[in-house]
Amino acid sequence: MKLRRQPPPQATRSLSAEPGWQREENGQWVDCGPNELQQAGVGWLTTLPSLRPTTAPVDLPVQPLSFRDCMLFEQHWVQSSRGYARRFLPRSHQVTRIFERLTHQPFPAFRPHRLWHRQPIYYFGNHMTMVAGGGPVTPPDYTEALDYELELGWVLSKPLFNATPQEAEAAIGAFVVVNDFSARDVQREEMSSGLGPQKSKHFLSSMSPTMVTADEILPMVDRLQAHVEINGQVVSRTSTQGMRYSPGEVLAHLSRSEQLYPGELIASGTLPSGCGMETGHWLKSGDTLRLLIEPIGEIVHTIA
Repeated sequence: MKLRRQPPPQATRSLSAEPGWQREENGQWVDCGPNELQQAGVGWLTTLPSLRPTTAPVDLPVQPLSFRDCMLFEQHWVQSSRGYARRFLPRSHQVTRIFERLTHQPFPAFRPHRLWHRQPIYYFGNHMTMVAGGGPVTPPDYTEALDYELELGWVLSKPLFNATPQEAEAAIGAFVVVNDFSARDVQREEMSSGLGPQKSKHFLSSMSPTMVTADEILPMVDRLQAHVEINGQVVSRTSTQGMRYSPGEVLAHLSRSEQLYPGELIASGTLPSGCGMETGHWLKSGDTLRLLIEPIGEIVHTIA
């Protein structure tokens, strides 16, 4: 089932009113009350925290209780490392190009950390700066290298603790599209501090206004098609194929001796070729960005 928040008339939009729900039916959006949500098996949505007050034109489908962002795609790791060297370390980039041309292998420093091969790795993002796709965004004043990151996200509908991958998978309520905005010229120094990303990531992330229930996505979660558009032109096509760990395996690891709660958001990390640092398509003022994962939804922003 595909769901979204009921869009209120802008003339009567209230900062305190909690919007209702709509479900997609035959290409049309139909209002869906609490009883219908219960009957459809998604009554958990009515128990989540209220949305933060906003004047944005589009609402989030859910207000995340937290936001963990993983790194599940080795191809993204290699390509983004290569792209970072190309943009910010041009002399080193020449050396790595020669190495890769001679060996036909990725430069060793571009490969994932050894821990990645043993367990899912992730960081905590700022769930309070998550916005819905559909409105304009303003980059922070401390970056000249704004980037997007196209990711698959899933929202918990049940609590988890020491779960098996099968139990964890059954606790996924719905899937969304996630965009992890990044200030790449700030990120490297923060990462080298050993404490992970800070101002390079926490200023803004976004989520598709629509979500699709897990029963429809899980059977094909590793073969969803996706693409990135900038100013109406497709700049990359990608998919969810090649995840090192499944969503259930990720959640099982996260729940090891740690309580997880309904409403927590977990993201896959960037899909291969799903960011500008990989493809060379960096964002600039006036650009219109569109990130899409079929059949879940899309994120659209104009960059101020």
